[in-house]
Amino acid sequence: MGQKIDNLLAEIIEAISIAIFLKQEEKLPYVRLAIRKTDTLKIFLMILWETKSLDNKKYIALSEKLTEIGKMLGGWNGQLLKQNSPGKLPREK
Repeated sequence: MGQKIDNLLAEIIEAISIAIFLKQEEKLPYVRLAIRKTDTLKIFLMILWETKSLDNKKYIALSEKLTEIGKMLGGWNGQLLKQNSPGKLPREK
């Protein structure tokens, strides 16, 4: 489980790093990938905590950081969706 968590962290960092350097319209798939991997990581940490393999203090510290990362990625995702969506047509008078 520890190796899987390490891999997920590396994959999240990689997806974010790739997205940072892409054109605006190409970023969305990588941001969404980072979101999915962050959510998976949260689940794995919860499993470790529920099986008493991770103490409360460490679980809380990691969960708070992952929640913040999730919020940032969610905001980035929303921003990209707005920027990449077709504009509204002007109303006729």
